[in-house]
Amino acid sequence: TVYKVKNDQTEKIITLQGWIPTDLCVTSSGDLLVMNSDDKTQSKVDRYSDFTLKQTIQFDDKGQSLFSEYYMVKHISENRNLDICVADCGAGAVVVVNQAGKLRFRYTGHSSPTKNNPFKPRGITTDSQSRILTADCNNHCIHILEESGRFLRYIDNCDLKDPFGLYLDNNENLFVCEYGRSTVKQVKYVK
Repeated sequence: TVYKVKNDQTEKIITLQGWIPTDLCVTSSGDLLVMNSDDKTQSKVDRYSDFTLKQTIQFDDKGQSLFSEYYMVKHISENRNLDICVADCGAGAVVVVNQAGKLRFRYTGHSSPTKNNPFKPRGITTDSQSRILTADCNNHCIHILEESGRFLRYIDNCDLKDPFGLYLDNNENLFVCEYGRSTVKQVKYVK
């Protein structure tokens, strides 16, 4: 079930049958994207407009699952160009689909001599330039990608420990939840 809380009042807005909501994102148009998993075999993204299901994104053009089958939490964000970006820890990938739900690309990490643990993206956010930022908890860094999926650079020079959740405010201030330290750190990543 998805609830809305306003002025200390809780309202049930979406009830799912056989699916568990694991993350959500409010889009620039006011739609609600809900990441769902079932009994550890499937995952999908549902788009709701005025709390009515409008779209389900689950399979690619070949009928293959876009997202991992493992019941691992997946985090979701919408890009400024309306792409839907999913940090899929179980797949070891960032999966990006366009607004119609068609696969644009999968990013599976960037090889580096200092980043030798498997890429398991956790939190994800996007900035005003449609860059994608994803937390790499295993390698204690954040990957920055262009909207096309090309790796730009790491944020790894600020003593991050198990970065997990990411949030960008309207001034491009990046807030990072550090799972290993139970802290929130503000990181300046643009000049």
